[in-house]
Amino acid sequence: MKIDFVKAKLSDIAKMQELVRPEVESGIILERNDDEIATNIRSYTLAYDGTALVGFTALHIHTSYLAEIRSLIVKEGYRGQKIGEKLVNKALDEAKDLGVQRVLSLTYKQTFFERLGFVEIPKESLPEHKIWADCIKCKHFPVCNEVSLIKNL
Repeated sequence: MKIDFVKAKLSDIAKMQELVRPEVESGIILERNDDEIATNIRSYTLAYDGTALVGFTALHIHTSYLAEIRSLIVKEGYRGQKIGEKLVNKALDEAKDLGVQRVLSLTYKQTFFERLGFVEIPKESLPEHKIWADCIKCKHFPVCNEVSLIKNL
């Protein structure tokens, strides 16, 4: 199996929404509507097995020094094959190329990110605009079990 990693196009949005829907419904991933994805389409890197979308993530820029890995998803049946790790590493490479100094992740998969060099930080240290822009839309807000992690580049 050869997985191709490509930057997202607007024509990918429907497939992206279909792939992420179960994780959104369970509250694991924050819902993003089509317009929000379209506005941020350049942030997304996709993993394709032939014509099948099997994963994606976004590198969202918060400030001139801070970015975030978000919406990381790998399709059931493709998990455990390092696709998620490769998606995160591609996002980290992109962050380095842009000159970002630190990359944040809010996740329920703490050990996954720790294996990639992220370290836990207190949620209170998150930028305030992150909380009000994203977290407030979550069905778990304000009682959230996600872990905040950061990686210095």
